[in-house]
Amino acid sequence: MNLALFDLDNTLLAGDSDFEWAQFLISKGVVDRELQEAKNIQFYEQYKAGTLDIYEFLAFQLAPLARHPRAELDAWHREYLDRHIRPIMTEPSRALVQKHLAAGDLCAIVTATNCFVTGPIAREFGIPHLIGTIATVDAKNGAFSGKPTGTPSFQGGKITRVEAWLESLGLWWGSFANSYFYSDSHNDLPLMQKVTTPVAVDPDDKLRAHAGEHGWAIISLR
Repeated sequence: MNLALFDLDNTLLAGDSDFEWAQFLISKGVVDRELQEAKNIQFYEQYKAGTLDIYEFLAFQLAPLARHPRAELDAWHREYLDRHIRPIMTEPSRALVQKHLAAGDLCAIVTATNCFVTGPIAREFGIPHLIGTIATVDAKNGAFSGKPTGTPSFQGGKITRVEAWLESLGLWWGSFANSYFYSDSHNDLPLMQKVTTPVAVDPDDKLRAHAGEHGWAIISLR
């Protein structure tokens, strides 16, 4: 059995699910366009530079979830999935996922984006496991607190989360004949260096250079 791990934003998706969720909330009048877009630009520049404070980012991105009932958020998400996400789920991405699923590989999305936003997207791809940042939820009513819980699935935190998940299944890295991780970002270098077959997907400049130096595969899913 092989292990196939997929980054989501700008890898399986031809876009960023967090950004698209923010744009959706702007279109609903739920968040202020000027503030949201300014902060998104700031955080994205930090992300590209590898200097993003994930906790500062999550405090900003998770805050809108705490302001609305869960039923309303779930209804919004169905609309968001149809309007913003399905159009950026490319056929090559779907084909790659299906290839791994058909081979019987253990498949998971590993993403820094929170599980509320990404859970339905993982299901749309047919990927059975999701390792994402966890937004704290009230067990009684499903309401979000606006804060993360546990280790965010970002940079080295992706290794921590993947290894905990594998352990919960009674598995470890040595359980697999081959392990893959597909990503577009140099922020994912820690996990890419952990697997036996790292694959750079439409990579940023830093990842493209690193992949070229180390002989990693470079592909496009656009």
